[in-house]
Amino acid sequence: MPDRRSFLGSLVGAGLALPVALPALRAQSGRHMARAIVMGEGRSAASLAEDEAYWGEIQRAFDIDRTVVNLNNGGVCPTPSHVLEQMIRDLRFSNELPTEHMWRVLEPRLETVRRELAIEFGCDPEELAITRNASESNETMIFGIDLARGDEAIVTTQNYPRMLNAWEQRVMRDGIVLRKVKVETPVPSPAHYVRTIEQAITPRTRVIEVMHINNLTGQIAPVREIVALARPRGIAVFVDGAHAFAHFPFKRDDLGCDYYGTSLHKWLLAPVGTGFLSVRRDRIEKLWPLLAGSPSQVRDIRKYEEIGTHPAANHNAIAAALVFHRAIGSERKIARLRFLRDRWAQRLLAESDRVRMLAPIGPTEGGAIGTVAVQGLDMAQVGGWLHGKHHIVTTPLVNDEFNGLRVTPNVYTTLDEIDRFAELMLHAIRTGVS
Repeated sequence: MPDRRSFLGSLVGAGLALPVALPALRAQSGRHMARAIVMGEGRSAASLAEDEAYWGEIQRAFDIDRTVVNLNNGGVCPTPSHVLEQMIRDLRFSNELPTEHMWRVLEPRLETVRRELAIEFGCDPEELAITRNASESNETMIFGIDLARGDEAIVTTQNYPRMLNAWEQRVMRDGIVLRKVKVETPVPSPAHYVRTIEQAITPRTRVIEVMHINNLTGQIAPVREIVALARPRGIAVFVDGAHAFAHFPFKRDDLGCDYYGTSLHKWLLAPVGTGFLSVRRDRIEKLWPLLAGSPSQVRDIRKYEEIGTHPAANHNAIAAALVFHRAIGSERKIARLRFLRDRWAQRLLAESDRVRMLAPIGPTEGGAIGTVAVQGLDMAQVGGWLHGKHHIVTTPLVNDEFNGLRVTPNVYTTLDEIDRFAELMLHAIRTGVS
């Protein structure tokens, strides 16, 4: 049976970039990952997607409360046990002598994390700042760009509420114009999405903010096409990638974007309070930080990290989460997540023509996020019934545009949990909830 040394050796042998300071893997978590690596060697993502023995080892790397079925991984996710252990270890170490241990020993290791994240995202390390979440990253963009009274920003009505609130503050404070575009749900096609954005552009448009993946429906936006539309017009494109990074495979240059913000406590499974902001090198000087850095940092990506005293343990544990992510592999992860989504969604769609999904699904489309609507069912009531009576956590989404239930499994979700949810939804479709 592979031990900790052979587990790490397997990662190195697979050509994976590892941080200099390797995480202290909790023995049990390490053994499960070592077995998974051996079981998956040489096998395709598609062949592993349905292999419960393989994913069972991944699932055991987490400390999960199995008395509740967590199908709400869209907001924040649990971190693998060994990642949590590294953070706790470093918090204890910091607490022994914070001015020495936290500032002089642990904080410099952030550069290792920066380098590894940049490799994963496909940018220069000098174009990536470590933040606390996507909101901090995106608000740095929103408040950091110079806009004059009457300048316009384009968003959709489904953009994340905190980002819309930030734009509204700029409206109130600076007199900019916010154009909220309503995109059809489901989106008929990527070209339709781009046309809808294009129709909102005027000579005063300065910024377009687009969600890489819609947190409400799971729709993946045609970011590259929007960037190609905007760049010749001198329009900046801010990409809210909160749900995209480490969810499905891509690199920055696949998108062609200059600005990208994400959370890492979602699909990378890093500790709560971790994220990054990427700004292309030639854009850094003109984008102001949320909190002032030194005047000497005007062209330095680190100016976006000047938030005052903060724990080093959280962001250093990102390195351990990256090791875990790479051990699975991006292609294997998304194949599994789509398999889990399709397992429940296809079953519901086959049951009744009252059922519809609010974004395309399939083996090459979307990701883990699936939002279902059922004609005649109040999804807020369904969500409350699932949670209160059956201990299944989902996300009811009832608004002016649709009445849906968002379902978001993760790599630790079991087939039994997915099937239990599907059975209960079939009951609700047939007889309602009570």
